Amino acid sequence: MRKAAASISPAPARPERSPRPIPLVLDLDGTVVRGNLLVETALAFLKAHPLKAFMLLLWLLRGRAVLKQNLAALAEVDVDALPLNHELIAYAAEQAGKGRQVFIATAADRAIAAKVARRIPFVSGVIASDGRTNLKGQAKARALSERFPDGFDYAGDARADLSVWKLAHAAVVVEAAPAVVASARRSVDVAHVFPRKSVLRVAARSLRPHQWAKNALVFVPMVLSGKLGDHAALAATLAAFMAMNLVASATYLVNDLVDLADDRRHWSKRERPLASGRLPLLAGLAMVPVGLLAGLGLAALAGVGTLAAVCLYIAGTLAYSLGLKRLPVLDAFALAGLFTLRLGVGIVACGAPPSPWLLVFSMFLFASLSFAKRHTEVAGVLQRGGSEVRGRGYKTVDLPLILAVGVATGMCAVLIMVLYIIDDAFRQSFYGNVAWLWGFPSILFLFVCRIWLMCQRGEMDSDPVAFAVRDRPSLMLGAGLTVCFLAAWMGAAA
Repeated sequence: MRKAAASISPAPARPERSPRPIPLVLDLDGTVVRGNLLVETALAFLKAHPLKAFMLLLWLLRGRAVLKQNLAALAEVDVDALPLNHELIAYAAEQAGKGRQVFIATAADRAIAAKVARRIPFVSGVIASDGRTNLKGQAKARALSERFPDGFDYAGDARADLSVWKLAHAAVVVEAAPAVVASARRSVDVAHVFPRKSVLRVAARSLRPHQWAKNALVFVPMVLSGKLGDHAALAATLAAFMAMNLVASATYLVNDLVDLADDRRHWSKRERPLASGRLPLLAGLAMVPVGLLAGLGLAALAGVGTLAAVCLYIAGTLAYSLGLKRLPVLDAFALAGLFTLRLGVGIVACGAPPSPWLLVFSMFLFASLSFAKRHTEVAGVLQRGGSEVRGRGYKTVDLPLILAVGVATGMCAVLIMVLYIIDDAFRQSFYGNVAWLWGFPSILFLFVCRIWLMCQRGEMDSDPVAFAVRDRPSLMLGAGLTVCFLAAWMGAAA
């Protein structure tokens, strides 16, 4: 019997495995992080060790990699509060969801880069400077070519990244200058571009021009001394006003740089240009000397005395930013002193005789407004479950004391106004009918009560002065003060 031949069917063809997607590599400075980690660590080191600034130069002489390694080891940077580019991270997360590995490659030191990478769960690894090699430009391009011989896509933001893009399969350009975007398109296929927002607009916002209204105090001595018709006094006061605007904006930048870590943990201040990373730290640092020098130049045009007064204001502001603002109660009087210094600048600029009444009244009124500012900050922390205000000396248990002292200083300002009218105003030939000045104490009382009523209701902005210039009842009270003053000056019948 013939045995049937076995039937052997051919094995099914094995499907070809699709090639693994090439990895996506992300730069860190200016790309994943809105900022520069070298500048961040240098500022943190200088803030903690100002007398060791010379060490930066010694480390730099040994190479940028050594400088970065030492700063990463010694500077305390709040990595968890560093502003990230969430648009880019969302894009990278989408790519990771498609099976791509995502790496970080940065010129920052490995120690701090690894801490940042831990905030992004889908990052597969970190390639960074190691104390010997500064992984930037050509060095980064070589390292990535060796690590990923089958190719990689690279996301960067700066001209130094062009060397990497030339070796990459595709480029992701993140908020780069138009010239960098154009160069990248000539060098490599550009897969995606994250557009850059106007730096000039952000820089202008960092100067806080809305705060310049406070500097209008320099005109008060000229008005009260009857020098409005003196063209020389008016020109000098205008120069002093512009000088104060410039130096105040410069010192606001210093304050923001000093408070960088604290502002990033604050519910509203974290949106400030420097804290949010929208304005590069180097740009903010460069704007400080420009503003100070321009302001001092204008102050010099108003006279040597005005220049000296503006220098005193700068010194007071820096002392506040660097230390006084962390001392409870004293910080509010320091702010009141800065407001009063604005009056002093105006007195010197226009040559008006100094009025002790005006200066003491200013100290108590603006002390009350400063305590209102602190009350708002402390109440905000309390509402969010905190126990103390970062970067300040206050705790939430201090709220009743702040309220008491703030209302008391406001009432002291009202009392000083009453004493001025009784003791001194009737002796002034400037007023045609002093009786109209009796409207001032009542209106000031209502204004102080309005400010503290809003504080207690939680409806106050962080800055009472900014609140007052937008609040309709406060503006109406201000109009009432103006009417009373003009009627007293022109001698209207009461």
